[in-house]
Amino acid sequence: MKAKILITPKSFANYKDSVYPDIVCQGYEIIENRLGRTMTGEEIVELASEEVVGIIIGIDPLPAGVLRRCKDLRAVSKYGMGTDNIDLDAARELNIEVQIAAGTNNVSVAEHTIGLLFAAARRIPKNVAEVKLGHWERMMGIELTGKTIGVVGGGQIGREVAIRAKGIGMRVLLYDPFLQADAEAYLTSNGIRRIEQLEELLAQSDAVSLHVPYTPNTKHLINAETINRMKHGAMLINTSRGELVDEEVLYEALLVNRISAAAQDVFSVEPPEIGNKLVGLDNFFLTSHTGAYTKDAVERMATVSTRNLLEMLGRTTERRL
Repeated sequence: MKAKILITPKSFANYKDSVYPDIVCQGYEIIENRLGRTMTGEEIVELASEEVVGIIIGIDPLPAGVLRRCKDLRAVSKYGMGTDNIDLDAARELNIEVQIAAGTNNVSVAEHTIGLLFAAARRIPKNVAEVKLGHWERMMGIELTGKTIGVVGGGQIGREVAIRAKGIGMRVLLYDPFLQADAEAYLTSNGIRRIEQLEELLAQSDAVSLHVPYTPNTKHLINAETINRMKHGAMLINTSRGELVDEEVLYEALLVNRISAAAQDVFSVEPPEIGNKLVGLDNFFLTSHTGAYTKDAVERMATVSTRNLLEMLGRTTERRL
């Protein structure tokens, strides 16, 4: 029997002609997600409990229980950057290699972030909706030039956002207690100021943009206390993970204009329930987790995640010989 590779991301098939031959050439049989949606853990187990040695995973869940039931699994290649849907501790325990597709979607997400920033500053979604209803009323917005943006998270995406914000004339503050060794050169060359305390960044920023992974430590990073630290009337942008924001607290803050607007590409439950009160607010804008969904990024993610998986499987095969 041929060893198999499971591919779960729905958009991956758009580039099958360029990447599938590489997989087949290595002797693997391909199993696709044909459900037209994100798979559940049980659905993954149904396809991958035996003979599947590698998985290219999107946002589908790979908790410890699923990983343990995939008996022949040796490598997981993330189609993207975030790994919060993968139990990394269980993967290490089971000797399953995991690798992300680094550097593939950071530009797309950063551009989407800046787009949401403009949408919030100029109330573009509300204005467009009103015009479509036949209402020709001007809506007051604000300029971004000269304003301060606080970027929370100095990884690849956060850095790209910071550079673009500088390009439109904003003052950029960056908070990340885990900045890598090359950070000082990056900060100096781009005129970005590092802030040591999150509270200080929140207090100085006209807009706050989140670019950190979801972990137990970052859950509800934006909560009643941190919102109270923000400038009155500041804007919040979140293209990272919905769980970073306490949505009940955000709703109350937007309702009284403590925060003037919030724009997100992520939500705690995706899609949100019909009639969700936060989504219904005029000053809350939500896109459908589409930040990384550009032709350019998807093609790069398909290529890199395939290459990563084949390299991992090659290493694990050599170790077993």
